[in-house]
Formats: sequence, structure tokens, C-alpha cells
Amino acid sequence: MIQEITVEKNQVLVKLAGKIYVEEAAHLRESLLGYIEKGHKTFIVDFGDVDYIDSSGLGTLVAIQKRALQNGGGIVITGLCGLVKDLFELTRLTKVFEIQ
Repeated sequence: MIQEITVEKNQVLVKLAGKIYVEEAAHLRESLLGYIEKGHKTFIVDFGDVDYIDSSGLGTLVAIQKRALQNGGGIVITGLCGLVKDLFELTRLTKVFEIQ
């Protein structure tokens, strides 16, 4: 679930927590697309408090990354650990996103 979204220095900071399933992924997609429509292109997504993300959540991130890249930006993923980190590595999304 989305804990907080703020804008700092033209970067959208997204703090996620808990488990990210279909419903949360849809909400995340709509929220971030709204920021893209407002002209934002760089997103920093903090996964430090995320326990699990399913394929729809990963798909949402890939879709937002694609749109952000088209606008000259991208997504930076921070705080990956445990199972979520393993999922990013297993799906090779560590090659799609900048991981910090």
C-alpha cells in the first residue's frame, strides 16, 4: 500500500509498505500516472517496508518505468530486502530499474 507520496526537487518520492497485490497495484498505477500527466518524470520508490509484491505490482512498476523513460526520467528503487529483493533479482528487474 502507498504510505506517502511527496514531491521534492522535482522528484516524486513514493513510500510503500506492507503487501502489494492487484488492488494496491491499480491504486499505485493511477497515482503515479497522475504525476506523469502533471509533468513529473523521476520517481524514487522506497520498498524498505514492503513484505511482498505480486506480478501485478511488478507489472505496474514496469509500465510506469516505460512511461517515465519516454519522458526522459525513470524509477529508482530503494530499500529492497528479503523476499522482495529476491523477486526483483529472480525476474531480472534489477536490470530494468536503478537500484539503490
